[in-house]
Parts: sequence; structure tokens; C-alpha cells
Amino acid sequence: MSVAKVSEISATSTKSFEDAIKLGLDRAAKTLRNIRGAWIKEQHVRCDGGRITEYQVNMMVTFVLDD
Repeated sequence: MSVAKVSEISATSTKSFEDAIKLGLDRAAKTLRNIRGAWIKEQHVRCDGGRITEYQVNMMVTFVLDD
């Protein structure tokens, strides 16, 4: 039997939502082992002068705890 935990993280990118997700998961993998998936909870953009300057995602990352 395995037990999983969920951790909420936020990540940003100047390129895209997809890039923000990738950057967030890459960073999470440096300190969390056994990541199994992520649920994208929210997406936001920051604007300046009517142009998008930053993409932000808030996600729930699921990882399995070590035995």
C-alpha cells in the first residue's frame, strides 16, 4: 500500500502557461521524490500596457511517500 501527499506550489514564466508548469515541476522534483502528477488549480496572467508579461500557475503536486 502506498500513501501520497499533495503540495501546492506556484510557478511563473514569461513564455507560457505550459512553460510555467514545466518550470514548477522541474523545481519541485529537486526536493520532492516520487512525483506522480499535478492538477493545475489556477492560471493567471500579469499585464503591462495591455500586453501579457508573465504567466502564473498554481498547482497541486501529488507525490508518494517513501516507505
